[in-house]
Amino acid sequence: MLIPASVGEVYEMAIAAFDLAERLQTPVFVMSDLDLAMNTWMSDPFPYPEKEPDRGKLLDEATLKRLGSFGRYRDVDGDGIPYRTILMDGLPGYFCRGSGHDPEAHYTERPDDYVENVDRLARKFETAKTLVPAPEVIDEPGADIGIVAYGTSHFAALESRDQLRREAGIQAGYLRLRAYPFTSPLEGFLSRYKRVYVVEQNRDGQMRALMRLDLPPEQMVRVRSVRHYDGLPIDARTITDAILEQEGKTGARG
Repeated sequence: MLIPASVGEVYEMAIAAFDLAERLQTPVFVMSDLDLAMNTWMSDPFPYPEKEPDRGKLLDEATLKRLGSFGRYRDVDGDGIPYRTILMDGLPGYFCRGSGHDPEAHYTERPDDYVENVDRLARKFETAKTLVPAPEVIDEPGADIGIVAYGTSHFAALESRDQLRREAGIQAGYLRLRAYPFTSPLEGFLSRYKRVYVVEQNRDGQMRALMRLDLPPEQMVRVRSVRHYDGLPIDARTITDAILEQEGKTGARG
């Protein structure tokens, strides 16, 4: 899942999503939000793509000779991504039915084949972490709190950092998520701050819930929610007041 914060990033990430889908052989979503999708935004002109599409691991004659034989779901490189062929390309084809298959794409109900395939998919998920866009990080050495945001919450979060500094003398680090699965910079960011506020424009704190599933419990105990879901675009004042309240500094603005 790719998470743009601007119209320009929607364009860039839409192109990147096609490359990632081919490379990882999996669906890739570009997660826009309501503010970005329905309101008017300024944007620089979109540059015409100059890079060739990334088709991923397409089998060719040289690779087939190196491998010796073709197995559609055989993980020969250890990254969870097998080689594939395209119909009518003159290379070995395959036929697969059902949800259970072995490395050669034969239908199977053998438990060990099923475990092997699911474990391969888990390795592919780890590979995806090395290919998706990394988060943007602004560290504040010595600061106690950090802010995590994504999508169009980014701009309000940046302004909120200025408000916190000006009104309460609070320095705050900042990380903008740009993709899921989460990458290592997020875990490192959580380790550097005593309290981290995840800014979200939904009622249920969905991104924080994903973080709880993926990250160590000892890191999640320091993560708090700032949620905004009244139907209007989020503003910096909402973030600042929520953080000041949870920091026990209500009234610092005055």
